[in-house]
Amino acid sequence: MAETITPALVSLDESLGDDKRAVIGALAARVAAEGRATDGAALAEDAWAREQKDETGLPGGIAIPHAKSAAVTQASLAFARLKPGVAFGAPDGPADLVFLIAAPDTAAEEHLAVLSTLARSLMREDFLAGLRAATTPDEVVAIVRGAISDVPAAPASAAVSATTAAPATVPDGSTIDGRPARIVAVTSCATGIAHTFMAADALTAAGAAAGVDLAVEPQGSSGYQALPQQVIDDADAVIFATDVDVRELGRFAGKPVVRSGVKRGIEQPRQLIAEAVAAAADPAAARVTAGGATTGTSTTSSAQLSWGARIQRILLTGVSYMIPFVAGGGLLIALGFLLGGYRVTDDAAKVIIDNSLWNLPTENITSDLGPLGQYLGSVAFMIGATSMGFLVAALAGYIAFAIADRPGIAPGFVAGAIAVTMNAGFIGGIIGGLLAGVVAWWLGSLSVPRWLRGLMPVVIIPLVGSIVASGLMILFLGRPIATLMTWLTDGLTALTQSGAGVIGVGVILGLMMCVDLGGPVNKVAYVFATTGLAAGSDANTAPYLIMAAVMCAGMVPPLALALASTVLARPLFTPVERENGKAAWLLGAAFISEGAIPFAAADPLRVIPASMVGGAVTGALSMWFGVTSFAPHGGIFVLFAIGPVWGFLVALVAGTVVSAVLIVVLKKFVGHRNPIQAEAAVVAPVAA
Repeated sequence: MAETITPALVSLDESLGDDKRAVIGALAARVAAEGRATDGAALAEDAWAREQKDETGLPGGIAIPHAKSAAVTQASLAFARLKPGVAFGAPDGPADLVFLIAAPDTAAEEHLAVLSTLARSLMREDFLAGLRAATTPDEVVAIVRGAISDVPAAPASAAVSATTAAPATVPDGSTIDGRPARIVAVTSCATGIAHTFMAADALTAAGAAAGVDLAVEPQGSSGYQALPQQVIDDADAVIFATDVDVRELGRFAGKPVVRSGVKRGIEQPRQLIAEAVAAAADPAAARVTAGGATTGTSTTSSAQLSWGARIQRILLTGVSYMIPFVAGGGLLIALGFLLGGYRVTDDAAKVIIDNSLWNLPTENITSDLGPLGQYLGSVAFMIGATSMGFLVAALAGYIAFAIADRPGIAPGFVAGAIAVTMNAGFIGGIIGGLLAGVVAWWLGSLSVPRWLRGLMPVVIIPLVGSIVASGLMILFLGRPIATLMTWLTDGLTALTQSGAGVIGVGVILGLMMCVDLGGPVNKVAYVFATTGLAAGSDANTAPYLIMAAVMCAGMVPPLALALASTVLARPLFTPVERENGKAAWLLGAAFISEGAIPFAAADPLRVIPASMVGGAVTGALSMWFGVTSFAPHGGIFVLFAIGPVWGFLVALVAGTVVSAVLIVVLKKFVGHRNPIQAEAAVVAPVAA
């Protein structure tokens, strides 16, 4: 851990640029020049992205830009004492002491503990004075290493034990009923390395000065140690100094709450504590509800999401929890077809009920593997079909969970099951989940007597939420949605029966799978395909055609980027991108579209259009060749459930090559900038 900072990472009394982006770039380039990062430009971009979310300047002339980045290979601190200082957004002026904290995106807890200790040291006047008085880089390194070694640092997951003994004279306004006020606080920031622990220490120090009995739970990047529930129950009020969601929010139900961004916890801890003490004595103060919501008014976090972003997060939460049901169930169904033949669906339930491993079936054997294959295929098919049967209910349940936390799960699952009963499909599941979540959230936000609070999340909210959400689905919404789904399914089925129509469907599905690489549009196409797969039959092969086109097209972007960056045009890609390209081969082969996201994030205007063209080609060819897939996931690893295999592979290779070639052409001739020159532009300020 002593090698986190070295003299080569220290810059004293020089200018690294006129603004904070230049300073971040110069320090990132220095980290890369020391072999601690594979790409200085990528590290700089990650730190700059963090800076744009919330400026890292702190009172006292300090700035701590930081990032967890895939480009970082060794946790590092780069330090600059600037002359003149550069504005990093602190209220009291420019920063002259700047630490770039660089952590690998897979940083171990001990690395994060070291970095958080450094951040905490910045709250100590003697540490800052030593940095300003240092005359050589070696002296700076010694000061920093001493702080890391000598200051006890709680692990990134540990709570701060901040209970303070009341001083002889407790300041006015810090007592409740003649005793020191009891306050609990939670701190967290986007990366969970620096601001999280600095805010925790600032609140702890301010609590001690105010004579407040205060305990802080820093929720760091590698986890957290929850405060004892008894400490929370005994608290008079809660402070949330957070930039991200508080984990297990329901633990604080009923407590008056003061909310702010994490930086206010660093800059104004005394004011936050005073507001919490005042809230404890105010019956109208905002409170955390049993459902994890907040009633009343409170100081709000600086990191509020827009409504569009919230809805996207809610829907993607539902899909992410649904996918394990789909992946496991779909692969078991495919295995059932492999073992029991493609007519295993006819009497799978009867085979399981009437037979066993010791009493194998003797009639209607459709499996090439005989009675044993028939029985095992039926078992696999029934388990898979049961799992797939939860698809819409899980989607709705976890959409509601994303809105109202755990109290929303039961109403959401019930509404999703009702949507299936009403033949409303995944659209009904989405609407039912949203209804259930909103109703559960509203119920959780009600101010109820203390004796009723314990019943709210386990009885009242599930009961009333299920009645309202499912009742609306049955009485008003289910039939119109079912009619829409029937129209949509029949229309697509009709299109798949004609040459031009089938190609059009393939093009549309291919474009949807590649436009946002695992985002909402991609997930809509995927959910549509998987819900259709669950209802497919021998008489209607359209769902199997659609599933094959969706899976094949979704494999194109990562495979195309892998081909372009590792084979066709390596010089057009940065070293980090070439490394990502190696991983993208496997990700693409396994149908994980997100393998292309690092490339798209760095160059969206060229990568995404090229991916969409290749996806459209693949989708069209897959439908034209009549490729079917009985498996919802797995890529080339489930070829046994795909037919004809040659059609699937030809469509996949064609789209991959088209996308890869187009990416190379666009990078070479449209707004091209040599990646080596781009890296040199970042490194150059250091040499100067």
